[in-house]
Amino acid sequence: MKKKIELDWRNIRYELRAYLIMTLGLMMYSFAWTELLLPAEVIGGGGGGIGAIVFYLTGIPMGVTYLVFNAILLALGFWILGPKFGAKTIYGIVVNSLALYVMQETLPPDLMGLQEDKFLSAILGGGIAGAGVGLCFSVGGSSGGTDILAMIINKYRNISLGKLIILMDVVIVGCSYFVSWDLGSVVYGYVTMFTLGTAIDWVLSGSKASAQIMVFSARYQEIADRVIHDVNRGVTILDATGAYSKAPQKVTLIICRRGEASAIYRIIKEIDPKAFITQASVMGVFGEGFDLLKTK
Repeated sequence: MKKKIELDWRNIRYELRAYLIMTLGLMMYSFAWTELLLPAEVIGGGGGGIGAIVFYLTGIPMGVTYLVFNAILLALGFWILGPKFGAKTIYGIVVNSLALYVMQETLPPDLMGLQEDKFLSAILGGGIAGAGVGLCFSVGGSSGGTDILAMIINKYRNISLGKLIILMDVVIVGCSYFVSWDLGSVVYGYVTMFTLGTAIDWVLSGSKASAQIMVFSARYQEIADRVIHDVNRGVTILDATGAYSKAPQKVTLIICRRGEASAIYRIIKEIDPKAFITQASVMGVFGEGFDLLKTK
């Protein structure tokens, strides 16, 4: 019973952390659009790009169009990605729509003072927006729009999310030419798309980077028990023999996310400060608790 309560509380903490990270990412995305891209009249892709086009044509706040556009795609996300993802998608769409509306209505458009510099606005806006979307993706969430389609395809094909978003948004940015009749604005839009996609991949590669830790310690069982209980990571005990001493020993092998390594080190130092430790970067880890192996 006690173990079940601990597992339930651990799951609650994980979900709360996920929603907090999502909220931060959504705020970054909304700020990039309302304070960098819109003032400079740079149109990007996705639901934000469609919202920007409608705003320039009609004056309807970007958040309103964003909400309507994403409502059309929401049913598709429910059907393919499941109810858990659907809940996070609804949260992302609602929070992002509100943030876009409130920031556009309350914050001055010249807050950053870059409305005359389209290139810098495209670079900074795309980078900040992409980092925000990447944070959402890293916890299984979405900011809506073409992100939903990208995650659906990524579920079945091992293609980077950033590249998928770029491919789907090319048409949206291209259509912006018929709004401004300015080829330069379209080029800046593509700069924004490239920066946004690159930022997404950088954030995701950092959040999913894994490490292989090997621990040589006589107190291997205590270390293994603490890692399993406190970090919720599996541990493998390997048999080894010292080449010089010829003495048998145990080696603790741990595969974890790079961000979890510091917690594991604290456990090892607390139990055996003299333990010998090696760490190596792992290019890919597939299986339970890590990434799903996808093949064409």
